Amino acid sequence: MKLRKPFIGVFAFLIVLFTMPLGHAAMIMMENIFGKQYIFTVALILGFTGLLLLIFGIINKNENKATFLGLIAGLFVWTGWIEFAYVYYANRFGVEPLIINNEIVTKPEYLIMPSSVGFWAVLMIYYFFNSRTACVFFNWIQKKLKIANTINLKPTKKNTALVIFMELITILWTFYLVLLFAYDNNFLGDRHFVTYIIAFGSLFWSLFLFLKLIKINKIAYAIKYAIPTVIIFWNFIEILGRWNIFEEIWTEPMKYWIEMLIILLIFIILTGIILFRKKNIKLKHEIVKTNE
Repeated sequence: MKLRKPFIGVFAFLIVLFTMPLGHAAMIMMENIFGKQYIFTVALILGFTGLLLLIFGIINKNENKATFLGLIAGLFVWTGWIEFAYVYYANRFGVEPLIINNEIVTKPEYLIMPSSVGFWAVLMIYYFFNSRTACVFFNWIQKKLKIANTINLKPTKKNTALVIFMELITILWTFYLVLLFAYDNNFLGDRHFVTYIIAFGSLFWSLFLFLKLIKINKIAYAIKYAIPTVIIFWNFIEILGRWNIFEEIWTEPMKYWIEMLIILLIFIILTGIILFRKKNIKLKHEIVKTNE
């Protein structure tokens, strides 16, 4: 299958988009299947699996494979070592969920996650003064503020898998904090006008990024660009779910197993199409080279 613009960008967007509900559903299913007694061990194994995938991606010279390995590694490490770490300590110290009208609106682990904002700020400072981020947003800020010229930043060669890995985790972390602070009534609240701005601002921002994404004709770069596009769009989805506009099926994967299975199958098919396309192109190059 030969893919051209805009299909490469659309496929990349859908692949990253489907990792969001699948990641949520996988976390909930792991909690239900293994229970609190074994979940910490399972989470450690999941994180180490992500680390191994990242190592394979770092040493892999195929850019497309390195991109996918970095993406999946980031999801595994985020879910296994970060989210489940909060789950473990919230359960261990008996943190109660936020309940409104007899309904859990915020789980215990997300109530303590904002405490990581200081570490996040340190990471942002590092990226702000570092040209190795490969982030268009930070590069734009550095250019506008002439930071690169001031401190004489020198770009170095970047590893694809590592860049994707760090990009995914950093952006996920950033917008988790944005949403959690927005939901907190001590700061804003989920019905505050600023929260509405975050919701619809994210929608229009993601649309702007999507219009740029569909102009990309390189798979690896499309996946990389799709990560911020999808996560920013997912802010809008998360806030709509918070407002009870629709049912978040990924929060009850056992109940909506058919829908989640369909999402998983589409994700596998789209990923397979892209990987098959790469092999097909490589095979054509080998045939041409042989004929010569």
